[in-house]
Amino acid sequence: MADANGATDESTSNGTPPGAAASGDGPLPGVREEHRSLRAGLAAGGARTFWVLLLLSSLDELEAAGLSVLAPDIRDTFGLSDGTIVVLSAAAGAVIVLGVIPMGWLADRFRRPPIVGAASLALGAMVFASGLAANAFLFFLARVGAGLAKSNTLPVHGSLLADTYPIGVRGRLSAATGVAGRVLGVAAPVLVGAVAALAGGDEGWRWAYLLFGLPLSVVGLLAFTLKEPTRGRWEKQDVLGHVFADDDPLPISTEAAFARLRAIRTLRTVMLAFASLGFFIFTVPVLTNLFLEDTYGLGTVGRGVVTSVTGAAGLVALPFIGRFYDQRYQRDPASSLRLIGMLILPAAVLVPIQYLMPNAVLFAIAGIPGALVLSAAFVMIAPLLQTITPYRLRGLGLALGSIYVFFVGATGGAIVAAPITNHFGTRAAIIAVLVPATLVGGGLIIRSARFIRGDLAMIAAELTEEEAERDRQRSGDALPVVQVGDVDFSYGPVQVLFGVSFEVREGEVLALLGTNGAGKSTILDLISGLQTAERGVIRLRGRTVTFTSPEQRGALGVRSLAGGKGVYPSLTVADNLAVATLPYRRDPDDVRRRTRRVLDLFPTLSDLLDRRAGSLSGGQQQTLAMALTLVHDADVLLIDELSLGLSPKVVEELLGVVERLRAEGQTMIVVEQSLNVALAISDRAVFLEKGHVRFEGPSAELAERDDLARAVFLGAEGG
Repeated sequence: MADANGATDESTSNGTPPGAAASGDGPLPGVREEHRSLRAGLAAGGARTFWVLLLLSSLDELEAAGLSVLAPDIRDTFGLSDGTIVVLSAAAGAVIVLGVIPMGWLADRFRRPPIVGAASLALGAMVFASGLAANAFLFFLARVGAGLAKSNTLPVHGSLLADTYPIGVRGRLSAATGVAGRVLGVAAPVLVGAVAALAGGDEGWRWAYLLFGLPLSVVGLLAFTLKEPTRGRWEKQDVLGHVFADDDPLPISTEAAFARLRAIRTLRTVMLAFASLGFFIFTVPVLTNLFLEDTYGLGTVGRGVVTSVTGAAGLVALPFIGRFYDQRYQRDPASSLRLIGMLILPAAVLVPIQYLMPNAVLFAIAGIPGALVLSAAFVMIAPLLQTITPYRLRGLGLALGSIYVFFVGATGGAIVAAPITNHFGTRAAIIAVLVPATLVGGGLIIRSARFIRGDLAMIAAELTEEEAERDRQRSGDALPVVQVGDVDFSYGPVQVLFGVSFEVREGEVLALLGTNGAGKSTILDLISGLQTAERGVIRLRGRTVTFTSPEQRGALGVRSLAGGKGVYPSLTVADNLAVATLPYRRDPDDVRRRTRRVLDLFPTLSDLLDRRAGSLSGGQQQTLAMALTLVHDADVLLIDELSLGLSPKVVEELLGVVERLRAEGQTMIVVEQSLNVALAISDRAVFLEKGHVRFEGPSAELAERDDLARAVFLGAEGG
């Protein structure tokens, strides 16, 4: 197995025929795969990665428990109110959102073990700094640093685990991680409280932070020794029957990645659930410790014992829920989602009952049912996100979950809880935050179950198409310059493209024709990167650019001439040309060559160099816009509505340039309102109607299709 930045094929077999077609009824990742024991799953990917990440996750629990248990002591040291310590605690946790997007971005582009190692060393340093803080502001800064360092846990750990171990054991791996974290989480309140008590004094809490930073740093060093797995290994194995790696992946645009992730209906719905659940995930633990001190008069050790007893209840369910989740997912992914939602809903009743208890003993006992269901539900969230996110975008997909939980949820929970705490007490704040959050969150997760099979089928279809393209490239056939494959796209709720596919060969001019609103200009935006396909693939010379930025595609030679204004009106023509050639300013000879070329193509511009572009006629501005585009020696030239609103004389001049470029072998895709113009300059045509391809073939054949030709003549411009 090779790493993410260069690898050869791996071939094993799980009974799925290589290259099997993926559809709603075909092979889906992790569904109906052969059963593996947890031991076999660990062996398949190597147990070292699991154990190192397990230790780091467990130590995170220890660190998180420190703030929850020690909140009253920290409050007293710095002279803060209850509401302020809640906001400080939750806001410091919410700052994780500032790091998850960069961490997810890094996880999708680079080797992940060094990222984990560096972040863990930084976390150890921030935990140590928390213990040394001289005032509340410095403590807050240390907590912010710890939050930024911890932001790697979900996107980077989750991505690394998903690519290392089979889909069929992800539930049990998450449960095992949850058990270990819970064991340390259960022990942490007692341990943290004991350290603070042994240290003595009003500032004994500092020693807990000073001591717990060391093991984080030690395990962080071990993370540097982990291996990088092939990305998407187990999805490819399940759907295709073997594993391959992209030898030269292009960088992923964060904006394009989020556009693709938003198209995953399961993920959209689950994200809203996470936002709701985040309202209490981080706020309630701090409020609980304040409640225990204020209501039952418990000190540091007493609070730790009560929290540990309640938390220990979650250990009972976790060893069973992981296996149950894996079994349900393999039979029916929708049932595994419904399971998570059904476990969350009862907490809306069970947890508030706990806060009505008359003493601490009954409080701990009454908290056991709620801890059981919530622990079981939350431990399944990571494998859910790992599965419904495409492997190329897994880091950013997991980061998206953190944004909703930490930023929307944790920050929102703190904002809501703080004034309620100060005016009505901690019990009222807990109930006001927790009850609606669990009802909404659990209900949304149950609702998302209806979408998961379709989203998994989309992932399987993308893998199958990717394998088919690899087979074609290995066959030695000439690669198309542009490939649009099975593309869907919507503007909000309105879908405008439906499975659009076509190819453009070297030196070919393709005309995109169709009725008004058929999606012609949208296709140009998808090729140039201004929009991102919800489904399907865009390739340039065999390289996938579906999720790359417009700037990256420009560097690969894609240039667009949009209809309408494409010049800088306040600058002269000469200055417009100077701005266009700025990327090449380090080579003055190249700048002169490019400028001479476009002035040769458009000799009328030579007499207008000192004129402001805004004072030119519409035809002259369009001529200048085309010159600014051609300055870049495009590999693929996209032209949208060249003749729109121009006089016949200007159109004739521009078409002469297009014909010259065509003779020179320039590859072009032209959207044109005039059928006669389009057919005169194109080799092939694609006719679109209501987002569907109705015709693809030689332009001469389209001219003979009276039904399609009439539709173009009758349709208005645009699309």
